[in-house]
Amino acid sequence: MYGEPIEALNNALNGMINTLRTDPQALDSLWVSIITFNREVEDLVSLTDLASFQLPEIQCPKSGPTHTGKALEVAYEKIKSEVVKGSKTKKGDWRPLLFLFTDGKPSDLLLYRSMVPKIKSLNFGAIVCCAAGGQSNTEILKELTNDVVQLDSTDPEMLRQFFKWVSETIEIGNKSVGTTEAVALPPPPSQVHLVI
Repeated sequence: MYGEPIEALNNALNGMINTLRTDPQALDSLWVSIITFNREVEDLVSLTDLASFQLPEIQCPKSGPTHTGKALEVAYEKIKSEVVKGSKTKKGDWRPLLFLFTDGKPSDLLLYRSMVPKIKSLNFGAIVCCAAGGQSNTEILKELTNDVVQLDSTDPEMLRQFFKWVSETIEIGNKSVGTTEAVALPPPPSQVHLVI
């Protein structure tokens, strides 16, 4: 993803963050992290509270491998080390939500498949994968989660609608999930197709 689609992605992410900041509960309790993955996997923004979060410009190369498995490996390690587990004597963090956005398919398929059960073992409130454009593989994403959506294109309006839906999902999770329940996803906008 490069050129106009990546610019649209940056604008849509910025809109999502601004929308979340209008919710006092999200502003008080939500933390955000971004891991980018292409030929390199980068912990672009470490876990940061929403009030302090600064969205950097995301850039992608014009071509190259998509290291989705390595990205899941990095996410797994971050969650294991950064998310506080609750106990009888200590209040823990709410269950994390994972949104994986890709316009390709994993180049490191063996690592991807070895990370799927590890990611699932972390007890996420929701895992949502978004396959953007015709080069993505929804069947491989379905190995990670049943919540896979397909965007037919990466035009600015489509991305804006998708990230508006993501922010609604986050707000629902932030208000209702707590530490035990899975998030019931809101219906996606008409431009976003749920893959069954």
